[in-house]
Amino acid sequence: MTAGDSGAVLKRERVRDHILQLIESLRPGDAIPSERTLCADLNVSRPTLRAAVDELVAAGLLVREHGRGMFVAPEKITQELVSDSHGMTLPQASGTWSSRLLEFTTIAAGARVGRKLSLSPAADIVYAARLRLVDGAPMAIEHLHIRADLVPALTAQELEAGDLYEHLRERHRVHVRDAVQTIEPTVVSQAEGRLLEVPHLSPALLFERLTNDTEGRPVEYVHSIYRGDRYRIVSRLTLDSSHTHGTPPETGFIPGMPPGTVTQWEATPTTPH
Repeated sequence: MTAGDSGAVLKRERVRDHILQLIESLRPGDAIPSERTLCADLNVSRPTLRAAVDELVAAGLLVREHGRGMFVAPEKITQELVSDSHGMTLPQASGTWSSRLLEFTTIAAGARVGRKLSLSPAADIVYAARLRLVDGAPMAIEHLHIRADLVPALTAQELEAGDLYEHLRERHRVHVRDAVQTIEPTVVSQAEGRLLEVPHLSPALLFERLTNDTEGRPVEYVHSIYRGDRYRIVSRLTLDSSHTHGTPPETGFIPGMPPGTVTQWEATPTTPH
């Protein structure tokens, strides 16, 4: 990186920090100053300003409206992961959650899902796609695959209202115990963008989860697309080695942390139902 490149990055970071301070002092829906005003106040070029603004729009902190200006985006839905001695527990995410069922049917598991659920490819599974909403706004698309032999009487109403795991426990005598979940960045397809009301190729989070019951049987495989501009995950890290619950491998690396600093590291979270 040349000195000029370094200077450009630093200048964009200074602009970004200034706009973040503006956002923190305003409320969702409030306008921020015009590009012309910000360029004059910060003594930067319009391309430098727009580069910083583009990052904040992509991160879901600003909304740009053609012909009107730039506005503070709605608050993000926050899901907190809390560490305990066994892994991660999951408090209810913020906001009022509801579901709209997009598809509900019984199909053959197929090779890939069958492997995940320890079933033959020909075995029946219940497949459901549902749009998850928070305070009425679309937040995620979930694709659920549940072993049909465990939930022969599962209804569409159970997938649209209430907590699915509570329905499994109370109505189907299926007691979920733990899950392994992965989270990685992705972008939305055109069809996903229409459902989530975001542009094609908008940033998103891809969740994949495999849930087991108290007998150790795989019950449910889910993959979900969550809006990257409205959803965020917060976790608490224990850095004091005197409270160690698990020791990461010596060669391990946790993004954003110096090697060897995080001592509580095992995580098996699930997403809200």
